This record gives sequence, structure tokens and C-alpha cells, in this order.
Amino acid sequence: MNLAIYKIDGTLSGKEVALDDAIFGIEPNDHAIYLDVKQYLADQRQGTHKSKERWEVSYSTKKMGRQKGGGGARHGSIKSGTYVGGGRIFGPQPRDYSFKLNKKVKQLARYSALTYKAQDNAITIVEPFIMDAPKTKEFIKILDALKANNRKTLVVLPANSKNIYLSSRNLPEVKVITVDEINTYTIMNANQVVMVDGVLDILAERRK
Repeated sequence: MNLAIYKIDGTLSGKEVALDDAIFGIEPNDHAIYLDVKQYLADQRQGTHKSKERWEVSYSTKKMGRQKGGGGARHGSIKSGTYVGGGRIFGPQPRDYSFKLNKKVKQLARYSALTYKAQDNAITIVEPFIMDAPKTKEFIKILDALKANNRKTLVVLPANSKNIYLSSRNLPEVKVITVDEINTYTIMNANQVVMVDGVLDILAERRK
């Protein structure tokens, strides 16, 4: 599949680039995508949730009533989880949610996500550009020209550009990353993927 390369003003540059079928034309694997997205979201969790158990609650340790003859169940402490203010029974404890996923599975997931975007014609290639200063309005004009505004847009750069990143930081529907940071979740979470010319060459080189 060949895609036209656009200028930042939205006009065609007259050049085209070929999408590598080994990256953008594979048989998508939905389960690999599920696993990679699950791992990504699990890594975002701090896992610091904590509730007090029975032994951690600060209450009197005095026995609440006599052992027998009270006409009800035996209760030894007001710290019991059956009482209001008592310890939480089987409450959340700090834990690590991360889990291991093989590199080949993660690669398959990324390529599957990119293939879906290619099939949906949701990939736009734009000529390399720079911004002399962080200007959100100028960045919005570029997205409008590429018809990539007012929707979830992922912009992938060949290398880090501080001014482009700062220009997009106030736009909640736009995420700017470098090719090193590309992952399955950000691809699937975007409606449109805008790649700066040069990203495809890096992806093809790393596949070898």
C-alpha cells in the first residue's frame, strides 16, 4: 500500500511512501493486542491501595461480653470486621500488577494495531517540520489542514521535538510521541495516526 505524503498546509507534496506489508499488512492478532494493552494498563497502576485489617484498627481490646449465656454469638473484640469501624475483611493490600509478556507477542500486537489503522485508512504521512517556539494555535492549524483535529490523534515523530510536544500539551485529544515510545495502547486509542516522514524507515529498520 502506498500513501501520499502531505505538507503541513494539507496539500500534497507529490511524493509517496510504501507501507511495509510486514508491519502494516499482517494478519491481525486480536489476542496479542488484548495482552499488550492489558500489560500497558497494568503497568500504569500504582498498586498502593490499602485498607486496615483487624489487627491494625485502633480500638479497645476488651472482651465485649461474657463467653456464654448472652443469648447470642460469641464476640471477642470490637475490631472484628462485622462491626462498624472494625477491620476490613479481605480488604485490598499493596501489590504489583505488572506481568511479563514476550517481546515477540508485543511486536505482533503493535504490528496488528498498525495493520488495523492502515486498513481503516487512518494513517497520514506528513513531511518533516519544526516549530521555532511552542505555539498551540499553529499546531492546531497543522492538524486542521491534515483533517486530524477534533478527534483522538496520535502524532509520531522520528526524534524528540520539545516545541512540538509543548505545543500539543494543552490539547486533550492529541498525543505526541517519538517512534521509540510507540505502543499498542496509544495506537488503538487513537482515531487518526499522523506519522512524520522518516518514522516508517525507522520501524522497517528495527524489524530486521
